[in-house]
Amino acid sequence: QMYLSKMRSHAASCSKYQNYIMEGVKAVTKEPLHNTRNFPNRFTFPCPYCSEKNFDQEGLVEHCKTLHSMDAKQVVCPICASMPWGDPNYRSANFMEHLQRRHRFSYDTFVDYDADEDDMMAQVLIRSLRDK
Repeated sequence: QMYLSKMRSHAASCSKYQNYIMEGVKAVTKEPLHNTRNFPNRFTFPCPYCSEKNFDQEGLVEHCKTLHSMDAKQVVCPICASMPWGDPNYRSANFMEHLQRRHRFSYDTFVDYDADEDDMMAQVLIRSLRDK
């Protein structure tokens, strides 16, 4: 157990965590993508408040915290909208809180977009038992 504020520094030095990440990377890089036109862009995102584009997830979070922290306008989360389960019409009532709670890590490390929800849940359960 540790404080969430210490998580990044721990992750940088924890070999168990790094091995876990590498397993996830290997799982999503087994087969090269042949036709990338059919896949949504999950790597760069526009700011939902202003016209700036091409932020990675961490960059979008930092940009919004720095420039739009007081903006109360309800907006669609471009990260969530790009996900298979995302609703491109859902407007978050508190986008800044949403960003800070939901987008502290990159989904690409942990999610197989081609697997269905039941398969992903089974993988999570197997890994959680193996990590004990």
